[in-house]
Amino acid sequence: MKISLNWLSDYIETGLEAARIAEILSDVGFPCEGIEKSDGDTVLDIEITSNRGDCLGHIGIARELGAATDKGLKIPVVAFDESGRNVSDLASVEIAEPDLCGRYTARVIEGVKVGPSPDWMVKRLEAVGMRSVNNVVDATNYAMMETGQPPHAFDYAKIAEGKIIVRKAIPGERIVSIDGSRCELSPDMLVITDPRGPVAVAGVMGGLETEVGEGTTTVLLEDAYFDPVSIRTTSRRLALLSEAAFRFERIVDIEGIDWASKRTCQLITQVAGGKIAAGVVDAYPKKPARKELTLRLGRLKKVLGIEVPQDEAMRILSALCFVARLEGDSIVCLAPSWRSDVYLEADLIEEVARVYGYGKVATERKIRIEVVPVDGRQKMTQRVGAYLNACGFYETINVTFVEDSVAEVFAEGSLEKHLGVKDESRKGASLLRQSLIGSLLGVLKTNVNAKNRPCRVFEIADTFLPRESDDGLPNEEAKLALVCDSDLRDLSGVIEGLIKSVHRDAEVTFVPAELPWAEAGAKITVGGDWIGSAGVVSKVVSENFDLKGLTPAAGELSFKWLLSLSSGSVKVRPIPRFPAIERDLSIIVGEETLWSEIIGVVKGKASPELEDVKFVGIYRGKGIDAGQKSVTLSLRFRDEDGTLTHEAVDALERPIVESLAETIGAQLRTVGK
Repeated sequence: MKISLNWLSDYIETGLEAARIAEILSDVGFPCEGIEKSDGDTVLDIEITSNRGDCLGHIGIARELGAATDKGLKIPVVAFDESGRNVSDLASVEIAEPDLCGRYTARVIEGVKVGPSPDWMVKRLEAVGMRSVNNVVDATNYAMMETGQPPHAFDYAKIAEGKIIVRKAIPGERIVSIDGSRCELSPDMLVITDPRGPVAVAGVMGGLETEVGEGTTTVLLEDAYFDPVSIRTTSRRLALLSEAAFRFERIVDIEGIDWASKRTCQLITQVAGGKIAAGVVDAYPKKPARKELTLRLGRLKKVLGIEVPQDEAMRILSALCFVARLEGDSIVCLAPSWRSDVYLEADLIEEVARVYGYGKVATERKIRIEVVPVDGRQKMTQRVGAYLNACGFYETINVTFVEDSVAEVFAEGSLEKHLGVKDESRKGASLLRQSLIGSLLGVLKTNVNAKNRPCRVFEIADTFLPRESDDGLPNEEAKLALVCDSDLRDLSGVIEGLIKSVHRDAEVTFVPAELPWAEAGAKITVGGDWIGSAGVVSKVVSENFDLKGLTPAAGELSFKWLLSLSSGSVKVRPIPRFPAIERDLSIIVGEETLWSEIIGVVKGKASPELEDVKFVGIYRGKGIDAGQKSVTLSLRFRDEDGTLTHEAVDALERPIVESLAETIGAQLRTVGK
């Protein structure tokens, strides 16, 4: 933003050279990108960050300079004569979208004479990069560059019934803007209309039909507050970039709108004559409360590492127009209405630090770096990631907030027990996750839509589970979640392999269980301890995530349990000296028979020579009666003292087959050798 030092001197007298002013502004967070001479004036090109919309005017910069130099600020005194007519008899305002237009003021100036602007106004506008149009338009631009609040002047005679309506556009509506652009309006765009139709694109640009011209004698002056996201979206979509939109995008001072309107009226009558109708039409649906913040002096010292005198901290905050008072060892402040960027104690610390001077923070010629070994969680995270990558899984990092509809599916209890935020910017996704599966299903959906399959993803992150009592914050617990577009058998194999990679002797069991999000689910236990769950995502949940025709599998484990498993001792055995013999055993059992029951019978009758049991597959079809299934398992036998013979294995296998028949009614189908 360009700042004229001649113009700036109207509000603050520093007696400093341009280079020194530029240096001071840079020190308080407004870097100077250039200094130019312009027709007896000096112009600074100042960089304004997107969160400091209050400094997009000369008064805002003067305020910052005054705080840094301890110089007083001279705000223009607004005074003008009003006509005998009341503005409410001439104009009215209706806000149909209060969420997008927080405030709208209208004033009427009668008897203006449109013509050239005086030289002093033209020179100042040209110095900051604005061309002169006519005295009324120039006065509005001058007011904008002074206050940072963009006004707009309509030709009152071209506003039907003097009525302003702030609403969203109707499909098919069009408007030709002041610069001649033909704008096709969409229903999500905010527009200013009269009873006949659009007269301006709200916060972006006025319409050509209602602009102030040579024949204008009465002006309707607008000053308003518009939602910054709405303005930015509309401006970009219509490719209409304006100084007004630039400021509305960065938030204007909603409380200062009436004063800015008066100041603009004063400037218009000063250069174009006319009389201002008495009063103002002020539509203000919801006045925001002022923000109160507390700055602890002890915290100020701890964060900055230096001692800032209490009186100096008070002076700085007061100079920046915070209403500050001492309460014990703290400073309690009311933030000025134009400081939309100040929310936290840390923001107050920053305000004090930048004005007090970052150069006063002590520095050392050498810095010391302490090398710290990787902790257990980091090691386990790397270990888990390496294993899952080898299984074809990709790690994701998601936002820790979810929407109500997602949280409800995976919640432990009611939504009331979820910890959430009240920040208006998170109206949709405001609840902290109790489960990671919902976020991973969202990732799966994105990949499916992009035709990026097969898709296997995992995430390691903290979840926030409710405590048994309603008091206090929730328990923060790290979890590992996995989601894939394959079947549960693949996922359970990956989970079992992962657990055994952490602890080789871990006894992993999948116990059938009802899960609210799964059509077939199981609890995962290790040594009898429940460490997580897995299942096939139900059709209802899949459809809610728009995963039609897909039945993904998902699982979630306690990361704390994985850490505890890794801390145990591991027994090491020598490489077997003698070969093993494997037997595939196919048995016909009832459809309701579980794998856990089969494996229990096998291990119950197994001799020491049975080294391992593996699931091979399930067959249903020709040769198998309805209500039954054929389960194939593989038995591996090995003798540590010598080579087994097939006859010996037959003897070892026989009691297992007999026990299967007696216990679960299994019928032998085939025996493979």
